[in-house]
Amino acid sequence: MDVPPVVLSELLRHPDDLDKIGALKSEFARKKAAVDSQLRGGLREQLETTQSGMTGLSDGQKIVQQIKEEMIKIDKICSESQNMITDFATINLVSQAHRNFGAVETMRRNLETFNDRLNSIQNMLRDDEQDAENMPNLLAIHYELTQLRNIRDDAMEQIQRGDDPSLQSTLEDYFERLDDAIKWFDEHIDLIGLSLINLVSVDNASLVVRFALVIEAEEKSDQRVLALQEALKDHKEIATRFQSITDGAKTVRGYKDRFLKAIKKIGENQLVQSRREFMDDPSQLEKCLRWFFNDLNAVRIGIVPLMPKKWKIARTWAAISHGLMHDFLVELIDNPETSSAHTLAIISWPEKYYRKMAKLGLKQEELAPHVIDGRETELVRDFRALIIKFLDEWIDRIFKQDQRDFADRNVEGGNLDQDEYGYFRTKNLVDLWRMLREQVDAAANSERADVVEGVIDAMFQRLRTRQQVWQKMLEDEAARYEAPLVGKDASGGGGGIELDGFQALQDWLVATANDQIACIDDNEDEGRFAYLSDFRKKFAAIVTPQYLDRAEGDVAALRDGYVDLSTWCMQKFAHLVFMVDFRTVMPDFFTPRWYGSTAMARMVATLEEYVGDYRQVVHHSLVDIFTEILAEELLVRYLSSVRNKGARFRRADQFQDKLFDDLKTAFEFFSSLPNPEVGTAIKETWRVTEPFLGLLTAEKEAIPDVFEQFKAAYWDLQISWVEAVLRSRDDFERSMLNAVKARAAQMDVVRGPETIMSKVK
Repeated sequence: MDVPPVVLSELLRHPDDLDKIGALKSEFARKKAAVDSQLRGGLREQLETTQSGMTGLSDGQKIVQQIKEEMIKIDKICSESQNMITDFATINLVSQAHRNFGAVETMRRNLETFNDRLNSIQNMLRDDEQDAENMPNLLAIHYELTQLRNIRDDAMEQIQRGDDPSLQSTLEDYFERLDDAIKWFDEHIDLIGLSLINLVSVDNASLVVRFALVIEAEEKSDQRVLALQEALKDHKEIATRFQSITDGAKTVRGYKDRFLKAIKKIGENQLVQSRREFMDDPSQLEKCLRWFFNDLNAVRIGIVPLMPKKWKIARTWAAISHGLMHDFLVELIDNPETSSAHTLAIISWPEKYYRKMAKLGLKQEELAPHVIDGRETELVRDFRALIIKFLDEWIDRIFKQDQRDFADRNVEGGNLDQDEYGYFRTKNLVDLWRMLREQVDAAANSERADVVEGVIDAMFQRLRTRQQVWQKMLEDEAARYEAPLVGKDASGGGGGIELDGFQALQDWLVATANDQIACIDDNEDEGRFAYLSDFRKKFAAIVTPQYLDRAEGDVAALRDGYVDLSTWCMQKFAHLVFMVDFRTVMPDFFTPRWYGSTAMARMVATLEEYVGDYRQVVHHSLVDIFTEILAEELLVRYLSSVRNKGARFRRADQFQDKLFDDLKTAFEFFSSLPNPEVGTAIKETWRVTEPFLGLLTAEKEAIPDVFEQFKAAYWDLQISWVEAVLRSRDDFERSMLNAVKARAAQMDVVRGPETIMSKVK
């Protein structure tokens, strides 16, 4: 049931994804049914477990009550029996005296032989220390040491009941040597506990079994002591009558806990070395933790048969080791010295860890808590964020350098590069794509698709943002030269203010347009792929097929964005030409000054010069587009000149001849273009001047028909412009405009692709 949350925004990213809703609903319904089934099964198991537990508690309460009742009966029978036996008090007194005499005699004998027995124990300890691999006296030492400890405990208990506290200190001094022997024995026990894995690896099963017998005996003793302590606490009145059963150990000695601590110490010692190796080389995590699984396997195969089944030593050992592994990894995660490479190795570890544990018969649900507290998603997010942080820092650094280069574009000789074909290029585009490839490699090192895909998504977003900020940077700079007070005339004369950086701005517009084409200009015949295709090829091999299908839309969007920005640069170039070079000449068109000027010839000459100058430095695929954009801008400006202040077409001025002269000049330029197909396409676009001339020359009664033909051919023809054309006629009457509007209302216009008239306002 541990599945990642479904994010609908990821599933429904495109309009076409709406077709998947039916399939998604079916899939979610199926998953919901499966989850419901699991929940019902889990609930049923929990109810059964709860019911079983409640039944067990109820039975336990009944048994406790029965024991209590039986003990009360025994006490009652004992009390009644005293009255049934003649002279019971005398017999009881004699019996107690006899028991006390026997106990005193035994205590005297134990105290007399205590030092000799202790010396014997020390000799055996010394022998075992010399033969540490076998320790043949382990059980004998434990038995004798237990007897001496019981003697000491009994003696101390009896002396504490007396009235002379000085005797207690005397006994403590007498038994002082026993503590040294106990400490010595405990060291042997600790040594064996820390060497269990080595012992089974060399087939020293005998020592392991004897060690287990010692721990088991001590465990039983501790359980007995705890039970008596509990009984004395809860049933003091009854328990005091049965003090005879309290012979033996009086305190918990904790050898079972010592054994468990030894297991933990084994893992801790190994993890110290593993941590050192892992910090030196993050790629060696699996190798430096190989001992962990080898030890668990040794326990499963070698130690389990040698120890009591009730201990469930394999699971106990695994639980302790799992806790150590959890603490080890979590400490590394939270350690500020841990690098991203270490974090990456840890992210990939849980899956391998649980797979290896499963081979040892340990299921993931049996090992709590999760080995890294289920922080994979958090770590993946942090690692992905780290790569994206470096990505943003690089992109920001590159863009700031671009801005500095752009601001310093007036340096002598320019600060643009030229590629092997002689095309203008900016300096930092190559560094950008190289950096992206490096960050893709960094993400790929994670060997996790979610990391790679998250980074690729971020790159798509940053690349789209870069297109936007580049356009804004150029747009803001171009606005300086579009102010109405600055300019040059068509012959190159100054307009009063020096246009510093204008020529360099034009070069940068060309270089930026070339950069965009370089991102998408594949040459499959030569086996050369553009930056975007190379980028897609690089990440395609390391993402999931599902993501690759989705990424195709992002790649297409980027490709369209590069085309759009490249075209925008050419259009902005053309716009600046008319705003700066032709600023003073355009307002004269269709005014009285127009008739005596050669403005069109000078403008065409300037455009021809621009095309000639930039033909060698503009990407070959943009040369024709550049020419078409300039010609289209000239046509739009020409037709829009009917709105010039003072524009008037008088029949007496022979304006048709002047129009024909302008068009002839333009068409001669178009015919001279190196690519005849481009010249033909441009001239076809300029055919719109024919219905324009018709609006100017038609008789008043025929104007609605001329308009209708014009509108049928150019569906996006705007009435406001037609009105400006009609008002520029010297014979304009309001009825002419009303007739056109009436005809427009009657027409059923079929919309189609945009025409040139959509740009003529």
